[in-house]
Amino acid sequence: MEKRILVLDVGGTHVKVHLTGQDETLKLPSGPALTPRRMLTAVRRAVGTRGWQFDAVSIGVPAPVVRGEVVREPANLGRGWIGFDFAHALGKPVQVVNDAAMQALGSYRRGTMLFLGLGTGLGSALVVDGILVPMELARLPYRKGELEDHVGERALLRIGKRRWRRRVADVVQAIAAAFVVDEVVLGGGNSRHLHDLPKGERLGSNVLAIAGGERLWQEPSSDRPRARPASRGRPGVHRARVLSKDG
Repeated sequence: MEKRILVLDVGGTHVKVHLTGQDETLKLPSGPALTPRRMLTAVRRAVGTRGWQFDAVSIGVPAPVVRGEVVREPANLGRGWIGFDFAHALGKPVQVVNDAAMQALGSYRRGTMLFLGLGTGLGSALVVDGILVPMELARLPYRKGELEDHVGERALLRIGKRRWRRRVADVVQAIAAAFVVDEVVLGGGNSRHLHDLPKGERLGSNVLAIAGGERLWQEPSSDRPRARPASRGRPGVHRARVLSKDG
């Protein structure tokens, strides 16, 4: 029997909730007052109303995550995320990852892929032969500041779309060369402003975060080890079987 995964993609405006096998993806309100307890209360209510039953949970949070624990409060949500025990609160196995990392895993096709989430800030992750490695490239020193200062939303508003696109192109070229990647996926809300991407780059989709949450729990295959529970594996590293590029 296929494991039923409840995927929670936590954003600053909505929490997207999806259950394996369901056509419907729920959207629950988010925002600066959302704490993990309030989120889970709303999720239980919505899931219970629909009679959804689940075996495990994947949660993507817009904050750094180490060994399955949030280590910095999300900028646009309420407090209480640091160290919150989701598995205890839900009574189910839980994997917590950074939201960009979850979308990266859902976007993955082959080889070494760099994912950059261009939103309010800069999300980032690397997937190498099916192994997910979350990163915090936003904090990397760049010019007179950090990378996020030059490709995040503040930069877009400050310098305009044309110059911002050039900045993004420069950053992508430098990072892709440093990590010797086969492909770059550009996601996040501001990726819609990018056009005519060069060979080796493509746009992502927020919908793929749901696929990433399900992939965290995929059963092992002959060439892809299973995703480890985040609290027991190496810091920030998840393994998952990679599906075909269409699934």
